Amino acid sequence: MAEISFDNTENAFAYKSDKALRKAQFLFSSMGYQSLVKWGTRLTPLAMRLKLPVKGLIRDTIFEQFVGGETLEETAIVAASLARYGVSVILDYGVEGKEGEENFDHATEEFMRVIRYAGSQPNIPLISVKVTGFARFGLLERMDALSGPDDGYKGVTAAGLGAAEQEEWARVVARMERICSCAASARVGVLVDAEETWIQNTVDAITMQMMDRFNRDGRAVVYNTIQLYRHDRLAFLKGSYEVAHERGFLLGAKLVRGAYMEKERKRAAGLHYPSPIQPNKSATDRDYNLGLEFCIQHIEDIALIVASHNEESNLLAVRLLRERNLPLNHPHVHFSQLYGMSDNITFNLAAGGCPVSKYLPFGPIGDVIPYLMRRAQENSSVSGQTGRELSLIQKEIERRRGK
Repeated sequence: MAEISFDNTENAFAYKSDKALRKAQFLFSSMGYQSLVKWGTRLTPLAMRLKLPVKGLIRDTIFEQFVGGETLEETAIVAASLARYGVSVILDYGVEGKEGEENFDHATEEFMRVIRYAGSQPNIPLISVKVTGFARFGLLERMDALSGPDDGYKGVTAAGLGAAEQEEWARVVARMERICSCAASARVGVLVDAEETWIQNTVDAITMQMMDRFNRDGRAVVYNTIQLYRHDRLAFLKGSYEVAHERGFLLGAKLVRGAYMEKERKRAAGLHYPSPIQPNKSATDRDYNLGLEFCIQHIEDIALIVASHNEESNLLAVRLLRERNLPLNHPHVHFSQLYGMSDNITFNLAAGGCPVSKYLPFGPIGDVIPYLMRRAQENSSVSGQTGRELSLIQKEIERRRGK
């Protein structure tokens, strides 16, 4: 079998024109300046709130790089482009931070509209949802404070809540059930995003509850997102598997490293409790790779999504599948990277026969600003990320010039 190499830039950037490649080069160069990113991520949300004329600049730079479009129709054009290279799409309706029952109901309808659209397309096997898109953060926080350490496995109850909050929670569960039922009918998978640690137990619990109902007969509809930059998540993955195995449903596990590290550490220090974050990157890498090994060892009972920008972890997953004589396109294995990042991984996995998707957010510019700010901060703070992206882009520009 041919080896998969992440150094092949011809595969990686075949979908990008020379102009698009130069724009990406400029953007990643800019994100290499931490002070620029620091002030940009502070001032951009403020400029949007003040309705300053910055939309055009945002659209032509960071939005174009990391987001599919403002509407589902715009995003369909990007999805079709990726499909030509064997890359699927995970659609993400970028709603964050809009509270109120009317907004929650609207978000639920939008999630279902996206699911129905995905079900009509050949290359959109999965969509992503955030429980905070249709549930009040304060309610999730209160339930988390009332929960026990094992409630993430067992399923959530409304014990300890007042009558009004119990009714509010019942509406949250009903929304989640509608979304998952729609996905099951459309034969589309639902990835439940990870949240902050102080609401994650509640998110885990409702996700396990939905898996128990919908992940039957060897088919995964619902996936939980497990952040291995938390020191307790490898144990959580194994505990979740034990519960799923005992109850007879398929565990859906999307393995990521994590997205809220600075916020988590700051809160832990401010409130004087032990940080939930791993002591260093090597510990995160170790647990991530151990998580991969565990899932592939139990691949008949776990549907795995390798959601990683780490080249070693992706190659490890490929090697583990081959060592067990499993096909790279095993129905319980899927690879994924964010749109606009790590094209060298995505497109070379696709060329090697692996099922792989780009996580593709869409929504009005104002709604996806929180997502865009995280992407800018991540590329600025993750050691070597921007340098690797830039070196690959430069290599491809030079290769094209040499033709």
